Order: sequence, then C-alpha cells, then structure tokens
Amino acid sequence: MISKFLSKLKSILFKSAVTPETPLKKEKKAVKSAKTKTKTKTKTKAVNSKKSIETLATLPGVGAKSAKALYEAGFKTTKAVIAADEKDLLAVSGVGINLVKKLKKLK
Repeated sequence: MISKFLSKLKSILFKSAVTPETPLKKEKKAVKSAKTKTKTKTKTKAVNSKKSIETLATLPGVGAKSAKALYEAGFKTTKAVIAADEKDLLAVSGVGINLVKKLKKLK
C-alpha cells in the first residue's frame, strides 16, 4: 500500500507517464502466496505440537500441564521421556520426583 502511494506520488511530482499498476499486481500475488504458505506451516506446527502433547499426556502420572512442560523442554515423544535421565526430567518445571519414579518404572 505504501509502495503504491509512493509510486503515485513520484508520478505526480515528476509527471512521468509510467503506470505502476502492473508491477503492483504481481507483487500482491506474491505476497498472498507467501502469506498462505506461512499460515499453512503455522497450522501444521500447531497441530503437530498439540498431538505430541496429547501423546505425552497418555503416560501414567502425566497431566496436560506437565505434558506441555515436557514438550516445551524438548521431550517430543514418549520414548524420549522414558529414555531421559532423571536429572533432565527433574529440571522441567511441573515434574517432581514421584512422576520421575513412575516414568522410570516404564523402562
């Protein structure tokens, strides 16, 4: 929008016969396609993270909050949580010693 305004301003000030409408149409199409790709990636990431958090919540003793905390700490799968060191799990906020003991029984 600003570029369109500047183009019109240039044409008025310098009285050129250049019509800036054609390049702007191409630019708008490129911007629209870029926005669509970004939205799709964001939605896909949101869906994947939501599924991963739901999967982590299936572990015994892990609720929605602790599943989200584990996911944000880098534990994306249940296997990663089960294989993790006790110290790494205790470093996650919302995860206590009792939960770690439950998870270690799954090995």
